[in-house]
Amino acid sequence: MSEAKIEVGRRAFLRGLGARVALPGLSSLGMAKARAGVRGVTATGAPLRMAFLYIPNGVIMDKWRPEGTGKDFSLNKSMKSLEKFKGNLQIIKGFEQANGWAGPDGAGDHARSGATFLTGARPKKTAGSDIRVGISVDQMAANYVGSETRFPSLELSCDGVRKSGNCDSGYSCAYQYNLSWRSATQPMTPESNPRLVFERLFGSGSANERQESLARRRTEQRSILDFVLDDAKAMEKGLGRNDQQKLEEYITGVREIEQRLQKAESFGPPPKPGVKAPEGGVPNDYQAHIRLMFDMLLLAFQTDQTRISSFLLAHDGSNRNFPSVGVSDGHHGISHHGRKESKMAKLAKIDTFYSQQLAYFLEQMSRTEDVDGKSLLHNSMIVWGSGLSDADRHSHNDLPIILAGQAGGKFDSGRHLDLKTDLPLNNLYMRMLQEVGAPAGRIGDSTGVLKAV
Repeated sequence: MSEAKIEVGRRAFLRGLGARVALPGLSSLGMAKARAGVRGVTATGAPLRMAFLYIPNGVIMDKWRPEGTGKDFSLNKSMKSLEKFKGNLQIIKGFEQANGWAGPDGAGDHARSGATFLTGARPKKTAGSDIRVGISVDQMAANYVGSETRFPSLELSCDGVRKSGNCDSGYSCAYQYNLSWRSATQPMTPESNPRLVFERLFGSGSANERQESLARRRTEQRSILDFVLDDAKAMEKGLGRNDQQKLEEYITGVREIEQRLQKAESFGPPPKPGVKAPEGGVPNDYQAHIRLMFDMLLLAFQTDQTRISSFLLAHDGSNRNFPSVGVSDGHHGISHHGRKESKMAKLAKIDTFYSQQLAYFLEQMSRTEDVDGKSLLHNSMIVWGSGLSDADRHSHNDLPIILAGQAGGKFDSGRHLDLKTDLPLNNLYMRMLQEVGAPAGRIGDSTGVLKAV
């Protein structure tokens, strides 16, 4: 029998030995809405989430850009997997990150793409410790609404961590491997191990207590939820029918994720001589890795443990290959395609792969009910894109940007929006900060608040 207990406040938790499991919003526990006046909520009182999802090396725009504009548009070949979510999307043409262009700094466009994507600032060209770029939009939001949640923000990646060294033509690796920046000189290191993200979200107490809990679960082959399951069942009797179903679905989902993590760990590190093996919990399969990280993000949003996140699916300049879609060439290598049709066809397959991963996440977000009865996707602002459009030319304008979610009803979704100019991407970020109520005079080279979305 567990020793767990239920804690109810703005959020509810089941607490057991070294485990503190956050629950989804349950109206039976008085959690239907966030308090009026709380920062970062929608008009219905539900939390307003903000996520930034980055893909590397641009896209083949001819096969990515939708046909038609406004509400009357059709998705192109690379984005067909997003058809179901057209009504939840704004695909926006005309964004630029001007500080990504070479200027007097010369080569290093991949480093600048990653560094400028959320900061809009020009990174100092250095491979030393004197890195400098600017605070990122997610951290501006976290500084304002982060006190409302257990974690001010959540930084995720499918790449290993690199904080130093020369990665791109004299630019520090820190610029390519970090999307989020707490300050101009301090990146927010992302986590790439889904097991560690899971433990961070669902572990509590001192380090010794967490280690004791983990050791006990492994020894007895028990889930983290087994420590609190009896109490969950006891609590379930006092819930309404809808909340009972919601709690059961949530517990089942968490358990399934943990089982998938355990399965991934059982395969051990990939057999690549000369390459440091990843830590336990990192799947060998890239798609499985991406989707596990999306599942972690979904859980974090669903339990309101954070409302702000960034996810670097791969760093710009990544030379990963994609055998699952028939591309054995390195991504970065063929991104310099020189308009060669065979290379562009392979790149379009990679673009399709990434669109499918976004579709997976949007599916989970759209079918997860929020505390106000809407979906998590409805109450979110999700930016998906890259710091390059045409990687062959290292173009930092006409960026491939998707804005998903309705921001609780504030965004006019379901359209292909043509801005008809090169407008700072940071103007969109200014609008997103405005929606969460965060004050911001300027982000990078922003020229105002984008009202068109």
